[in-house]
Amino acid sequence: MGEEELLRADARANRDRILDVARDALATDPAASLNSIAKAAGVGAGTLYRHFPSRESLVLGVYRKEIDTLVALAPTLLAKHPPLHAFRIWCDRLAKSGRMKYGIADIVHAATSDQDIQETYVPMLGAVRQFIEACEGSREIRPGANPEDFLVLVGLLWRIPPTSSGEARVKRLLALAFRGLGANDE
Repeated sequence: MGEEELLRADARANRDRILDVARDALATDPAASLNSIAKAAGVGAGTLYRHFPSRESLVLGVYRKEIDTLVALAPTLLAKHPPLHAFRIWCDRLAKSGRMKYGIADIVHAATSDQDIQETYVPMLGAVRQFIEACEGSREIRPGANPEDFLVLVGLLWRIPPTSSGEARVKRLLALAFRGLGANDE
């Protein structure tokens, strides 16, 4: 590996570390300062600003990384678990990522362009479609479910406050959504 490739790998590692730290920091305190995030990530403020020139770009970076992670998780879960169980695990993970998004939802919505929506929504819809088709194929849900309707419905989970009563509500709503698909209670 050449010097330039090592520098690029180091820059990618810094960027990923910043995003991971920012995700956790913003989930805990949506008003966390960029300087505190840089410090917790072990990088200087200049490094953070080189990757993310504004708070909005950092928040959008965190959001996009969460979406990419969820999309990549779909085939992995389907390979390891029966379809309905895999779908439930994925929805639980989606709800957990919603806890992070809850405090920064306004920033995400304000910073998201139509292109960003297409680049995140379409892959998420594809992941939901994979789960629904697998569950229909295994006869764990009724045929005919609309992946877009399901995604819109579970997207509402991101509006629920990340409190203990909110988490209980998320569980009830997910159970209701799965019953709507014709799945047995787990």
